Amino acid sequence: MQLDFSRQMDFFWALLPEAVLTGWALLVLLVDAWKKGSRPGPSSPAIAWLTLVGIGLAAVANGWLHGVVEVTPAAMVAVDGFRLFANWVFLLAAALTILISFGYVANQNLRIAEFYVLVLLATVGMMFMAGSRDLILIFLGLEVMSVAVYVLTGLNRRDRKSAEAGLKYFLLGAFATGFFLYGIALVYGATGTTNLFLMAASIAAGAGGPLLPVGVTLLAIGFGFKVSAVPFHMWTPDVYEGAPAPITAFMSAGVKAAAFAALLRVFTVAFAGLYESWYVIAWWLAAATMVVANVIALVQPNVKRMLAYSSIAHAGYLLVALVTASEAGLAAMLFYLVVYTLMNIGAFAIVISVAHQGEQRLNTEDYAGFGWQQPLLATLLTVFLLSLAGFPGTGGFVGKIFLLQAAAEGRLWTLAVLLVLTSLVSYWYYLRVAWYMWMREAPAADAHAGVVAPGPMRVALAISAGGILLLGIFPDAILEWARSSVLGLASAGTAMLTGR
Repeated sequence: MQLDFSRQMDFFWALLPEAVLTGWALLVLLVDAWKKGSRPGPSSPAIAWLTLVGIGLAAVANGWLHGVVEVTPAAMVAVDGFRLFANWVFLLAAALTILISFGYVANQNLRIAEFYVLVLLATVGMMFMAGSRDLILIFLGLEVMSVAVYVLTGLNRRDRKSAEAGLKYFLLGAFATGFFLYGIALVYGATGTTNLFLMAASIAAGAGGPLLPVGVTLLAIGFGFKVSAVPFHMWTPDVYEGAPAPITAFMSAGVKAAAFAALLRVFTVAFAGLYESWYVIAWWLAAATMVVANVIALVQPNVKRMLAYSSIAHAGYLLVALVTASEAGLAAMLFYLVVYTLMNIGAFAIVISVAHQGEQRLNTEDYAGFGWQQPLLATLLTVFLLSLAGFPGTGGFVGKIFLLQAAAEGRLWTLAVLLVLTSLVSYWYYLRVAWYMWMREAPAADAHAGVVAPGPMRVALAISAGGILLLGIFPDAILEWARSSVLGLASAGTAMLTGR
């Protein structure tokens, strides 16, 4: 099928996955209202399964788009391999989040339809961010995602930490949005357009002036907040610690992936001609993020805060790929986002189980003896931690190798060395949790007797662990898919604009 955006209906087909998820979110609300009527209380567990069906239908729609060809490759909406690959990551993150949340939402009295609807709407925003060739549409996607995640962060109103985290995230997020919008305004003033391809053509023709570098810097600040890059990371530990654990997992994987997808498209398409200017900013952001996050993570006694700083550190690794601005680097970034989604959500699933489907028992000491009382769950957590650290035989190791290869090809030797050294530092705080699980005695014989993993969570753990091990041994298929997805990311629209 060919899409010609001179026909309005073709925009609907181009946005079919987003349309399916949006319509399904409304359906979930209607079904919940019909089943509950005027009765208060929790929603039926069937609502969660209904949400997973919607994610599955969106996946079918996304798969259908693989056979679609654009007639106008510089339109506002992208139907390219990069967008579709990113959509698979978002749908994977959303599905795993729903699966690991079954027991948690029941235990915390959060089993309400709004929880699942907001996850769907946040995923819609992520898809808009990855599939936009226009700064205005990227901003709309950013706000749809952000507002949904703000509410999800503070959804547990009975928990002071959750309410505080929601307020902090909202206030700081609104502040960062101001930078982002002002950056859009300045870039528009400098180039006369918000379309990424037209912007690149305008910059190539010599447009810009003093407004352009300031606008690019403000956009970098806005994206830096969303990817938790140092020094725009200060919200991350408090928000990750206070948010409901499944939402923390969702933010650390889905929100980060969406922000990196939009950041990659904007800076490698619209600002490709300004690489020498923004290269310095990205280089220092990557270096500072890797070093600062790993050093601070060393002294974190709370596991959720430790994983928060771990998430910041991984943002630094991904920024190395952006600095390369090469197809190898961008493909490595997409591959790493898949691996990171699996290992991070898997790790948070075990954290939820150890915390008895709540927000207690979150310190490292609470894992003492866990390995001998719950050997299967402890083994899975060890696999996730080793993959996060980059241990050979895991997807995390292969992902870092690909990032290092891209950095070496780009002669970014300092960043490559920092990536290796900071990864070695991370072994300390990841393996400290494993050491408590396997080398320390439990305080009581039944200390971990209440740890359970509901059936849906077991499915998520199997997918996550199996994916990590499989990608650690056979990474070629996903890497080649990632390479084909970034191939010609900017070339199609550029060729059309230049008449070639």
